[in-house]
Amino acid sequence: MTQKRCFPPVVDANTRVLVLGSLPGEVSLAQSQYYAHKQNRFWSLIGDVTGEDLPSLDYPTRLQTLVRHRVGLWDVVAEAQREGSLDSRIRNHASNDLLALVESLPRLAAVAFNGGTATRLGMRALQDAVGKIEFVSLPSSSPAYTLSYSEKLKAWEVLRRWLVAPDLVEAPRGRSD
Repeated sequence: MTQKRCFPPVVDANTRVLVLGSLPGEVSLAQSQYYAHKQNRFWSLIGDVTGEDLPSLDYPTRLQTLVRHRVGLWDVVAEAQREGSLDSRIRNHASNDLLALVESLPRLAAVAFNGGTATRLGMRALQDAVGKIEFVSLPSSSPAYTLSYSEKLKAWEVLRRWLVAPDLVEAPRGRSD
């Protein structure tokens, strides 16, 4: 089996929503880009949520636009063995230190999991953050998850709750040590 590794997180100190996937698929790994597979609807979904035409932008501009909208990206799996791109084929995985990342983001209000595997593994890793931030399990943007686009978008639109008028939201959350 082939060993796969995730990409670095895309975040900054103003990140309000962190979207966590499971592990990049073959096309994404080959192109070194989050959600590079043309049939993956991530860029369309998050673009509709933010009001930006993200699919029409080049990749670096997509990332800059996400950060400007206070959306971060990362994956729950740091590395794993997997043939192909399906989450069901992930074996012998090592998790990213999600808790450390979450605790380093002073304005983070919510973590959104892109799909069931991300939810299952991510919630396990973030148990200590329960009650401090909100968690949202979203239908996967992957073409392997065959829910209609409109149904996926309806679920993803909940993210607007934390992204609308971001300059008017509460001050950075406090830390408890």
